[in-house]
Amino acid sequence: MLVAAAACPCPPVLVTEVAAGAAPELDAARAACAEALGVLAAARPDRLVVLGPAEEGGRYPQGSRGSFRGFGVDLDVTLGPGDAPGPELPASLAVAGWLLARTGWTDVPVEGVAVDADLPAGQCAGLGAEITGGNDRIALLVMGDGSASRSLKAPGYLDDRAAPFDAQAARALGTADLAALAALDTCLARELQASGRAPWQVLAAAAEGADLDGTLLYDEAPYGVGYLVAAWS
Repeated sequence: MLVAAAACPCPPVLVTEVAAGAAPELDAARAACAEALGVLAAARPDRLVVLGPAEEGGRYPQGSRGSFRGFGVDLDVTLGPGDAPGPELPASLAVAGWLLARTGWTDVPVEGVAVDADLPAGQCAGLGAEITGGNDRIALLVMGDGSASRSLKAPGYLDDRAAPFDAQAARALGTADLAALAALDTCLARELQASGRAPWQVLAAAAEGADLDGTLLYDEAPYGVGYLVAAWS
């Protein structure tokens, strides 16, 4: 059963070492992420599952390693304590590993689940039900960004549909509206490069019957990309 959830953005620039001199620009986002992770810890879960978008799905055990060397920084991270063999974490889960280490998350077993960014909504629902189908008290850390088309300099250039899409996602995350998350338009999300769509829809299914309340902690679009932080408990 799901006892708490946190939604956080996953750009590598959230990592202070990657952002370097621009790091202060996302200080408020980092503080909101820390607050959301505090909500997860306060729920005293038996297990933490971290969801993040990737080019293909897969599971990563605690201690899986990730790196930011591809972003010009000599920095390695793990998903929770330990050193597990296996493939390298996708960027979204590496950012999650950095956030967890930054907030001192060590007491609860951690597992990473990469979610194919193009996973159809129905399959997202199936994955969410599978993750929370046992008797463990589960907390979810859900990584993902909103649209990447909020300004002329955004990765996806300016698209008038981006702000309404992000507003819909922000309302849904801020109120724990499962139906609204499940109804996010898959094709539109792809066109707007909104990587959070699939993980958010996994969250919506995982939260069925949990009766959680949501709080929106951050909603901004620096660099023309929608970054949202929310906590459910």
